[in-house]
Amino acid sequence: MQPPLLLVGHGTRDDKGVADFEAFVERLGRRFADREVAGGFIELSPPPLTEAVGDLYAKGHRSVVAVPMMLVAAGHAKGDIPGALTREKERHTGLDYVYGRPLGPHPTVLRLLAERLDEVLGESAPATAGASDGAEGGTAVLLVGRGSTDPDANAEVCKVARLLQEGHAAGRGVDFVEPAFISLAWPSVPEGLERIRRLGARRIVVLPYFLFSGVLPDRVADQTLDFAGANPELDVRCGPVIGDCDGLADVIAERYDEARAGDIRMNCDTCVYRIALPGFEDKVGAAQTPHHHPDDPAHGHGHGHGHGHGH
Repeated sequence: MQPPLLLVGHGTRDDKGVADFEAFVERLGRRFADREVAGGFIELSPPPLTEAVGDLYAKGHRSVVAVPMMLVAAGHAKGDIPGALTREKERHTGLDYVYGRPLGPHPTVLRLLAERLDEVLGESAPATAGASDGAEGGTAVLLVGRGSTDPDANAEVCKVARLLQEGHAAGRGVDFVEPAFISLAWPSVPEGLERIRRLGARRIVVLPYFLFSGVLPDRVADQTLDFAGANPELDVRCGPVIGDCDGLADVIAERYDEARAGDIRMNCDTCVYRIALPGFEDKVGAAQTPHHHPDDPAHGHGHGHGHGHGH
């Protein structure tokens, strides 16, 4: 038997988001006959990570391959999840783990985004860029990421937008792809939509760059609907999240194999904890201090369900 695959999610207050994650864990469980698959969250919703690890340990597993269910390497992937896994290692004698990298701008993730774009455009997609109903600027896409205080994470969302534009979008009649963020970073969704309007596009597809349903993807949809209502002359649509699917399972399988082989090719050239980026010099070598996770026994109980932001 191969070491078990442990999927580590952030957690969400949205029941559908929890169900999406659980369905994905079950999908991977059906896919792999040679390894056990478990999943847990670091906060906001059950099952907590500590419970998932405890169950695997009780079954006799002493080596675990943990893969963060994160699209970008920001604070949760860089600090919170490794911190939580280290605490589990201290609690369980003989337990060890290897940690995979976030999913990132993987070619399969880009293909899945293109498929979600197809779902929204359907048969109305123009054959070539600039040919959308004779509009001045045709069709544009607003790719909306989570947003972070980590510039490396925000830059990666911008990279995905550019890769989507050059590799997939043009062949679908999309003139350009712009990045935006739902929190913590600029431009916001309304600002991104307004920029696209001023650039002349008359059809706009908003693509949430999120794995599963949640509070923040719902907020993206709500802000898209508000903008559409205020600009009835535009064709504004919102796509679905990436969601539970075989393509996403393919990426996780690749991240598992990388971690087992020790071939984890992280891009650390723009990581604020390693490189003195202008404006972030104080973070170089800074200690990682995970925020309060009430479902972790080290943090006690009875304090609600995590810190203030929602997912």
